[in-house]
Amino acid sequence: MLNDIKNDAQTRMGKSIESLKHDLTRIRTGRASTALVDGIKVAYYGSDMPLTQVASVALSDSRTILITPWEKTMVAPIEKALMASDLGITPTTAGTVIRLNMPALTEERRKELAKHVGHEGENAKIAIRNVRRDALQQVKDLLKEKLITEDDDRRIDDDIQKLTDRAVKDVDAVVKAKEEELMAL
Repeated sequence: MLNDIKNDAQTRMGKSIESLKHDLTRIRTGRASTALVDGIKVAYYGSDMPLTQVASVALSDSRTILITPWEKTMVAPIEKALMASDLGITPTTAGTVIRLNMPALTEERRKELAKHVGHEGENAKIAIRNVRRDALQQVKDLLKEKLITEDDDRRIDDDIQKLTDRAVKDVDAVVKAKEEELMAL
């Protein structure tokens, strides 16, 4: 049962790190990435559909995303969805192909995005600490019920703290890598 608590904590901490990585892929770095348009929803016959389900999304070069709708009638709704999104990029349409050209980021915008990355990293650390708190509480409950000894309690507390330290270190590495990517020209 102690191993179950420890494994659960480790899994949940890993999910927090994966969530952070996924969130950071949506931050624009000046280079094109199809992940930038993953969260965009397009009005498709009365319901909102993910952009990737109504069009093909590809990279033509390091600064351009090509969006080719499956149906000609979808060009206008896709443009509308792109304009309404928080990307801050105006789509260029040539026939049935929509292009998103990534402008170079200004130094001020890079610093602003780096702050945002740091904030996301802090949120991930808070989530990891909450997982640690939950796991330690479960162990304390077992100790109260006399299902484990105090030695077991101390040992599992140390193990959970080591897991937490490792996860926080991983978060710092992910944040540092993203900040370096943002600051590179």
